[in-house]
Amino acid sequence: MSKPSISFYNLAWRWHFYAGLFVAPFMILLAITGIIYLFKPQLDPLLYRPLMVVEAGHHRQTADRLLQQVQAAYPAGQVSRYLPAPAPERSAQFVVNAGGRELNVFINPYTGAVLGEQDAKQNLQAIARALHGELMIGTVGDRLVELAAGWGIVLVVSGLYLWWPRGKASAGVLWPRLNARGRLLWRDLHAVTGFWGSALLLLMLLSGMTWTGFWGKQYADLWNRFPAAMWNDVPKSDQQARELNSAARQTVPWALENTPMPVSGAHAEHAGHGDMASGPAAPQVSLQQVQDLAGARGVEAGYSITLPTSASGVFTVAVFADDPRNDATLHVDQYTGKVLVDVRWADYSPVARATEMGVMLHEGKLFGRFNQLVILLVCLMILLGAVSGLVMWWKRRPQGGLGVPPLRHDLPRWKGATAIMLVLGVAFPLVGVSMLVVWLLDSVFARRPGLRSIAD
Repeated sequence: MSKPSISFYNLAWRWHFYAGLFVAPFMILLAITGIIYLFKPQLDPLLYRPLMVVEAGHHRQTADRLLQQVQAAYPAGQVSRYLPAPAPERSAQFVVNAGGRELNVFINPYTGAVLGEQDAKQNLQAIARALHGELMIGTVGDRLVELAAGWGIVLVVSGLYLWWPRGKASAGVLWPRLNARGRLLWRDLHAVTGFWGSALLLLMLLSGMTWTGFWGKQYADLWNRFPAAMWNDVPKSDQQARELNSAARQTVPWALENTPMPVSGAHAEHAGHGDMASGPAAPQVSLQQVQDLAGARGVEAGYSITLPTSASGVFTVAVFADDPRNDATLHVDQYTGKVLVDVRWADYSPVARATEMGVMLHEGKLFGRFNQLVILLVCLMILLGAVSGLVMWWKRRPQGGLGVPPLRHDLPRWKGATAIMLVLGVAFPLVGVSMLVVWLLDSVFARRPGLRSIAD
């Protein structure tokens, strides 16, 4: 007599368990660092007020005068970026590479006084962003975060199936039974929080995946395209704009990451030969001219100007706007001041527009304070869901065992679960490979009592 098929419910519960055990620590870290970065606009002026806040004046110093002041203060340093004051009561900022460190140097735009410096990679927001994106361990961390986000999607999908009421009363399904105690209360908090937050959590996970180094790059290669004609008459280097971004700092929008960096016309013969890093440049166009150009072209305040670092390099004016419709990326010839490329929202593909909107929703910027509060609520729900899941597991696990839910053979529905897992595995290759590894390990160790001794 053949063995009955595995229950879809129990298989979903088993995969939910595996996903939760792996994902929970990452979700806790991502939620905490996400909250810190979410309130960057409020926290930075509070924590670094002497550096960032100035008394508004009537006449600002030119960008070139400010640059001279910074160069005098850091004679051995190399200035890589300039951020004009975004508001009347804010300081201007230069990014200086000095002594093997990247420094944010703040300067009063009215008096030209250097206000102080900040380690660009060791301040609160930079650390939170680097932890959030790659756990501060580079490529390995990026892949782990990507795996956690992919398994988070498995967690949400399997969790929704487990939550499905199946004729139950609304208590414990749509709202928690607050008069319950112990494991039942934790179960209600976990299930109800997961249901109400599932749609936004999926949005957070998917929009976050677009920044990952493996899946995100493949996604960008597939969908993040511009008409080739935009670069037809522009000499190009072998660099991409993504190199202007880092784990701790965002310079150009996601939609521009895959685009080629042009070269200044006087050195077009070097295009494609990696000359972008051949040595410091001596631009003939002044920094103030580039700032004036950004103003004349209507670039939104809050933009940065990346300085050329070689004889063939360009100035890059970029704003990663809270409202992506105000995004702008301009590459400017350092010798003639000609705008080689000017990319705006109108040039984005529909997928790039949707992705940029998703990213700004993810970061709590698209709809101002309301967006911040909604994402804060989502982060708190993630924390509650992760902690409650860990508490339930800890209370339920058998002594000396992991407590993997048992496989029951009473309902012939395992094919549906397998199909869902296959779809997720194909859509997210790193998750697919890890699923095979978990499945193999599960098959090998499934008979161990310590792994199976958990009650329904």
